[in-house]
Amino acid sequence: MKYNPIDNNLFIKNRKNFANKMKSNSLAVFNSNDIYPISADSTMPFEQHRDIFYLSGGVDQEESILVLFPDCPKEKHREILFLKETNEHIAIWEGEKLTKEKAFETSGIKTVYWLQDMEKIMFEIMTQCDTVYINTNEHYRANVETETREDRFSKWLKDKYPAHSVAKSNPILQRLRSVKDPIELDLIQQACDITEKGFRRILNFVKPDVWEFEIEAEFIHEFLRNRSKKFAYTPIVASGNNANVLHYVENNQQCKAGDLILLDVGAEYANYSSDMTRTIPVSGRFTDRQKAVYNAVLNVKNEATNMLIPGTDWAAYHAEVGKIMTGELLNLGLLDKADVQNEDPEWPAYKKYFMHGTSHHMGLDTHDYGILTEPMQENMVFTVEPAIYIPKEGFGIRLEDDVVIQKTGSPFNLMRNIPLEADEIEDLMNS
Repeated sequence: MKYNPIDNNLFIKNRKNFANKMKSNSLAVFNSNDIYPISADSTMPFEQHRDIFYLSGGVDQEESILVLFPDCPKEKHREILFLKETNEHIAIWEGEKLTKEKAFETSGIKTVYWLQDMEKIMFEIMTQCDTVYINTNEHYRANVETETREDRFSKWLKDKYPAHSVAKSNPILQRLRSVKDPIELDLIQQACDITEKGFRRILNFVKPDVWEFEIEAEFIHEFLRNRSKKFAYTPIVASGNNANVLHYVENNQQCKAGDLILLDVGAEYANYSSDMTRTIPVSGRFTDRQKAVYNAVLNVKNEATNMLIPGTDWAAYHAEVGKIMTGELLNLGLLDKADVQNEDPEWPAYKKYFMHGTSHHMGLDTHDYGILTEPMQENMVFTVEPAIYIPKEGFGIRLEDDVVIQKTGSPFNLMRNIPLEADEIEDLMNS
């Protein structure tokens, strides 16, 4: 892996916290992701399932299985890793896989078996438990058609042991993963710091007639040289009216003088995400109208950020942000009082120019785990990303930072060092 070793106390704590939420005499199973094929012998780059990474850390390779059985009568089987056995052939062709010793060093799990022993060991421990936790994807944005390795394993387990009670890991993980450990916050901060380096690099690079994909290339160059393996998500480099396409990812247009570029780009680090959006002028200067809209978005962002405190209700927060945005749109002349008076409560007038949410959980996944019907808590990480999209004027502006909810006061901004004020961006682009 490109990232530096992570303190395995994080994963030891994560497993302990998960075990404390399990029913008595139950076990839980977590699988690595598949390596997904493209065609012929080509595959997509391997991405570890975030849940098994969260609980074991060092098992950042394919075909791994984690089993947690806190009440197991045999102490050594209370935490088990099954790994793909490495050998000389694999070491030559693919690179050496984890040894048992290395797996213990990175995860803190003492009992490591090779995958070929899995069915035998599973039979022994399944006869000793009453309930098995399976890991299903119940994220509110999930829309998965592919059958995953986790899905196949769960089918096999339920077919092999039909008399066991079945429970869900996901509700436990949704709550645990949404509140970050200090070690996790440090990792997310590193991802944000790498993103900052990429953004500062492109401020000196952008000029009229540059191509969107050239800007994308500058970002990934800076990310890779700072131990990030990739973008945290598919980057958006949207110049001119492309910014009004919310998930524009083609990045294949030339940036014209006088236009703005919306940059929704973040680096990953050690599988943790960052999620930044900035909007900059191709020519290095905002027009008066562009700057007025920019500052309106910034005002909403600042007010919304201060609302992220423990106890905040996610839905009520978004409703309040909508009221703040409505005031800014009235000031800009994009809405009038009649628009607001006659609005549909289910789709308020401001939604014409700002149609998405302001904040989402962030962490191991860019749209991270978190139960939106439960109050916000200290050490949750949220994005703050208001926007105003004006297709008739040929531009859209979105601004986004990642912040940590504090016990008291305003949240801590993990992107506090990334240029944000319009004047600062202009100064840096013209320095």
